[in-house]
Amino acid sequence: MKKSIREQIEANKRGSFLFASLMVVLISALTSCIVGIAAPKSWQFGLLGGVGLSLLMVLIARASGPGIVLSISGAREATDEEHRMLQNVVEEMAIAAGIPTPKVYVIEDSAPNAFATGRDSNSGVVAITQGLLRKLDRDELQGVMAHEIAHIRNLDIRYMTTVSLMGGLIALLSDVLSTQLRWGAFSRRGRNRDNDGGSNPIFIVVGLLLAILAPLFGWLLQMAVSRKREFLADASAAEMTRYPEGLASALKKISYDPEPLEVANRATQHMYIVNPLQLSEEGNDWFSSHPSTEARIKALLGTSSFYEKERRLMPSAPIEPLN
Repeated sequence: MKKSIREQIEANKRGSFLFASLMVVLISALTSCIVGIAAPKSWQFGLLGGVGLSLLMVLIARASGPGIVLSISGAREATDEEHRMLQNVVEEMAIAAGIPTPKVYVIEDSAPNAFATGRDSNSGVVAITQGLLRKLDRDELQGVMAHEIAHIRNLDIRYMTTVSLMGGLIALLSDVLSTQLRWGAFSRRGRNRDNDGGSNPIFIVVGLLLAILAPLFGWLLQMAVSRKREFLADASAAEMTRYPEGLASALKKISYDPEPLEVANRATQHMYIVNPLQLSEEGNDWFSSHPSTEARIKALLGTSSFYEKERRLMPSAPIEPLN
């Protein structure tokens, strides 16, 4: 039985908690090994430190995460004088979603793309590249803004921002552990530091496995629910605009635009409407943060007949431009 959008949102919230908890476990395992290799009898302090670091990342994500993401992306706040049409579209879609109008930021980049961030639906932000504003028509822009506002309404932004910071911490701790193993774990001093029944070798073996696998696991956890979130945001956007063809057309333009997004990086790639670092739309997309554009367009166009019938009954939809 197909779930309603509200049921899918609730499932996403449960998924967010589960995958965030797994990232906390991974961080704690890394810090336990780092401390355990240096002082086997004190590994518990590493465990507590990992939990503390994870909680700190959550607090930073809540308090400053959106600002950090916007700063990394080189975004500046849009002005009414310069971006009146964009502001109108965002306001329309916020009304359709039933949330306060998000702040609007613009990125000086010629490649078309967009993302959303913020702590909750009362402090949401949408960021749009200049390339997207130039290359999309109003119906396509409306579809993209509906998609990003759906992420805000569905509270995906909280998860995306937190995961960006926790994923960076996992990569940093993996590097620290690798360096520790390379320069200290196998030295004579390291072997003789403690002779309490072999705890040190155990931490070394586990540390070697974590140093190799932790970055991969952290990345897979970031990707795990992002793809479902994109499908849900697409469906929510179609519901808001009653015009799925607009978003479908925008996705095609963004995906096949030849210009690279210069401000993109590994920490923020999963936040954009189309992954700017995805190398190809061909083949298996299991290891991508987003479903393939082809699959997303197919899903959107599968709802076209339903909304076409609605448009015939309600000729005023989709929303007309505000003058």
